[in-house]
Amino acid sequence: MRSLDTARELCQQYHPGLIKALESIPYEEREAAGSPVIGLFRDHGGAGLMVPRAYGGLGADLLDAIRVQRALGSVSPSLAAATAMHHFTAAMLYELAGTAGRLTASQMKVLGGIAPRRQLMASGWAEGKTQQNILVPSVTAVPTDDGYLLTGSKKPCSLAGSMDLLTVSIAVPGPNGPELALALVPADAPGITVSPFWGNDVLAAAESDEVRLEDTPVAADLVIRTSSDDPHRLDDLQTTGFVCFTLLISAGYAGAAAGLVATVLERGRGSEGDRAALAIGCEAAFAQLEGAARAVRDGLAGEAAVAEVLVARYAAQRALAHAADQALDLLGGIDFIRGSDRSRLAMAVRPLAFHPPGQSSAAEPLLSWFTGGPLELS
Repeated sequence: MRSLDTARELCQQYHPGLIKALESIPYEEREAAGSPVIGLFRDHGGAGLMVPRAYGGLGADLLDAIRVQRALGSVSPSLAAATAMHHFTAAMLYELAGTAGRLTASQMKVLGGIAPRRQLMASGWAEGKTQQNILVPSVTAVPTDDGYLLTGSKKPCSLAGSMDLLTVSIAVPGPNGPELALALVPADAPGITVSPFWGNDVLAAAESDEVRLEDTPVAADLVIRTSSDDPHRLDDLQTTGFVCFTLLISAGYAGAAAGLVATVLERGRGSEGDRAALAIGCEAAFAQLEGAARAVRDGLAGEAAVAEVLVARYAAQRALAHAADQALDLLGGIDFIRGSDRSRLAMAVRPLAFHPPGQSSAAEPLLSWFTGGPLELS
């Protein structure tokens, strides 16, 4: 399929040899727990995709990044899901780094090593629930003489087994009460453990397990302090993370659907009308994600950007699930009987619906936005 070929060519430009290396592993092994796909991603410079060139990265913008994610999702949905966490964290942190005085020297030093050292960042934020990030961080922080002791857990936490750095939201004491902060915690810090959590064969290679912290020390200068005057509105930092995460994670699932559609087209299954309708639906879904990414890249920000990406995600979510079902139907029963690769790929499209905020919980905020009111996610 032309657009998927183009995405893979772009991935080749940023990460030479990665797609070929992934495809050399049988699908069943590629998507299983303990798969080497995250290691391959690291070895091929994946950590630097959205890291600015000034920090040794590849400097991909959001539009290129979601196209690369689509390519990865077509061969390894698990890898696309896992790496979306790293990439959105990078987008969020390096935007802060671009404003003088918002990060400490120690924080800048950490960010300076991500791409050159091929380090991977796991996220301990309550993904997608931007308002809840302010009010109910998943990890508590007890002040000490030189920093904080962190206790809590994140589950599931993708990249749990391969992370070099855990970024985790915490509540720290402030002059007017608890304030949101973001701690940068080395993965080998005392008190961090990883426990099995993911029990489904689908996306099993994403290392989405439970990360626990028990009295884990973090220095004060590795805590990014932020505060919000209005907990019902999205600040710049959270908006960047939310927007990038939504588009990156959606693109990976779009890749899984595109991989199925490409197989149908290659095998000439169904009528010409069937195949054209299938491809149109799949292409239209990703075009909506591209449109939102392009708008954000070109300056759309704030609640307008959040609304734009949510609309694109929910529309794509339905279209991609329908395309996956259609593709399986057209591939037929013999394909289903002879192997599980395509049926597993189809199942790998479905979890997009499970990432918060679900469409039902976002319905009221979006209706408010559509009719001229604020966008308040919870």
